[in-house]
Amino acid sequence: MRQFTAVVNPTAGDSTGAASLLQLARLLREAGAELETEYSHSLAHAQVIARQGGERGRVVLAVGGDGMAGGIGGALSGTGTVLGLVPAGRGNDFARALNLPSDPAELADILLHAEPSRVDTIEVESAVHQRTVVLGSVYAGVDALANRHANEARLLRGSASYYAGGLRAVTTWRPADYRVIVDGEEHAHRGYTVVAANSPYYGSGRLIAPGARVDDGLLDIVMIREAPRRLFFALMNELKTGGHVRRPEVRVLHGKEIRIEATRPVPYGADGEVEATLPVTVRVRPADLPVLWRPAAADRP
Repeated sequence: MRQFTAVVNPTAGDSTGAASLLQLARLLREAGAELETEYSHSLAHAQVIARQGGERGRVVLAVGGDGMAGGIGGALSGTGTVLGLVPAGRGNDFARALNLPSDPAELADILLHAEPSRVDTIEVESAVHQRTVVLGSVYAGVDALANRHANEARLLRGSASYYAGGLRAVTTWRPADYRVIVDGEEHAHRGYTVVAANSPYYGSGRLIAPGARVDDGLLDIVMIREAPRRLFFALMNELKTGGHVRRPEVRVLHGKEIRIEATRPVPYGADGEVEATLPVTVRVRPADLPVLWRPAAADRP
């Protein structure tokens, strides 16, 4: 029977991280699994706990949102330690990409019985973050600013905080001139954002890269070019379905290594946690992390 170390972000989802684990923990223990729970006081602390659990041969459960999943997943990438996700944050986008259920009994069944299946991870390299590894996406532009506003929101939760953050960011955004190099080929781009996506989702369920797969060894690069603000608001609505990729203002490329630069300071983010300013280099790390999920059941947007 599996042995688990649950690393909990006690502030995830407005302090629901610990509560989300209670029923699941009971189900795991009733099934005969061993579960120890550790509470983190920072992402760096969570990563240390996760590595220590992995060194003891335990399955590590990341209990929290995308920042927790990406931070712990990145820390375990390349180590062979098996990761399980207990979505308990505002976004939960990587868990959504894996089609993980919210029902505790269904999630317990996956954690107890699913065979580990490897997913790709993303290596992020810049002057600030020399070698950070995350799971979902790296986004440079208005969405990084929007994510910052969402993280600062106190009255709104979930997708509402991301939508409000997006509105606030767009109203003050000036289109930027980017230089995007994908596997050695340069692309000029002027607009709102460049996203290098491993997961189809970001921003609490927005389908930014409908064709992205977590296990195909490639990143989907989504670029939204300059357009009137009213059109960008329409694009934001189309992110619910992925319909934005059919617009001429949106370009989608695929690659393994992406360099993103800009002619002025442009913020970038990764999995809701990493925040810095361009330039940044992003690389896919194929099949670098074993995760408890069932690929055959994963949604194909």
